[in-house]
Amino acid sequence: MVVQTELTDDEVDRIFRALADATRRDILRRTLAGEATVSQLAAAYDMSFAAVQKHVAVLEGAGLVTKHPHGRERIVRGDPERIRRAQALLDRFEQIWRGRIARLDDLLTEE
Repeated sequence: MVVQTELTDDEVDRIFRALADATRRDILRRTLAGEATVSQLAAAYDMSFAAVQKHVAVLEGAGLVTKHPHGRERIVRGDPERIRRAQALLDRFEQIWRGRIARLDDLLTEE
């Protein structure tokens, strides 16, 4: 079994598009804290059930949540591994910038 560690460009695009919306970030936060049905999630927002379903679908398409049937309900769970992979990408960007800042500091301290 091959374990993919790096996200593809398309995966990164989907993740950050999904996270660009405050409602989706909140849904993700809730489902990382504990699973919830789509109905439970919808009750927390001043929008239609269908609108919440669409938000969940975007998060699911980005791989940030999974939906599992449980009777007539759909249980939504956040995927912490996907978050860790996105965080690893951001960490690499941070290392690049820290390296640039360190080089700039070196240049400024040279006599």
